[in-house]
Amino acid sequence: MNLLRELKGQGVTCVLISHKLKEVIEIADSVTVLRDGKTIITLSAANGEVTENILIKYMVGREIDNIYPARKNRQIGDVLLEVRHWDAYSPVLGRKVLKDVTFNVRKGEIVGFAGLMGSGRTELALSLFGNPAGYRINGEMYVRGKRQHFHHPQDAIGAGIAYVTEDRKGNGLILIQDVKQNITLANLKAIVQRIVVNANAEVKVANEFKNSLNIKTPTVEQKVLNLSGGNQQKVSVAKWLFVAPDILILDEPTRGIDVGAKFEIYTIMTKLVEEGMSIIMISSELPEVLGMSDRVYIVSSGRISGELPIEEATQEKIMHLATN
Repeated sequence: MNLLRELKGQGVTCVLISHKLKEVIEIADSVTVLRDGKTIITLSAANGEVTENILIKYMVGREIDNIYPARKNRQIGDVLLEVRHWDAYSPVLGRKVLKDVTFNVRKGEIVGFAGLMGSGRTELALSLFGNPAGYRINGEMYVRGKRQHFHHPQDAIGAGIAYVTEDRKGNGLILIQDVKQNITLANLKAIVQRIVVNANAEVKVANEFKNSLNIKTPTVEQKVLNLSGGNQQKVSVAKWLFVAPDILILDEPTRGIDVGAKFEIYTIMTKLVEEGMSIIMISSELPEVLGMSDRVYIVSSGRISGELPIEEATQEKIMHLATN
């Protein structure tokens, strides 16, 4: 940001393309809003037109009073997942990536995990989801009160746990395949007759998720690489909802998507927990953690450094615990 200001002072014209509204508001002299490949409006900062609410209105096409949807039916139930004294050693890194982690998740609850990059949040998610990274794990995990030890992600799926990766393009989706193939990928057995995929069933399932998650694509035969980042993320979520999990782990669920798509992802999350699903949300965006979570665990250097009910959580408290 300082470099851009310095260049501006030297007479250089800068064009900043960003989803991060606070950066745009802080530095831009004028802002042009694009939506669906068209110019919607150009706003002047000198005239006081560049504010978050105004930008959101033109980006989304309607007024949004609160980007974090209010939950109408907040019913927190019994503990679904409990993890005790969880350690994970990475042979690749040659060190422990998780140390004595203990936490729980209740039915119908969004539990946020906050922390700095490299604090161990993603490592925790992977270690719970069948340990595909091959960590050496010690500790106890209970799902619905029953002790579990997963040897493979398929074991975690069978126990009702799903994981939406932070890297949708690298690990979450097969970009050269179409929408329907990506949505059904994690649960092919549900649409297979003997050893052949039932093409009609696959199209039906994909269209149901296309409509329920509002995936903007002309057809479910469209290749995923041709979709926007927000719609790719919704396909990634749909893929894991098709396995009908009880616990959904969302790792950076709104990374690299615009404010309109963020609102849609938040709306989907709110609907899921209202229906009784539990969500673990790992996020580097503190406003997102505070706006969506019921409780927040803070991860620092592979440990849980604190737990805050959302009523007591602030950005300052989270950052203090994250840097301890």
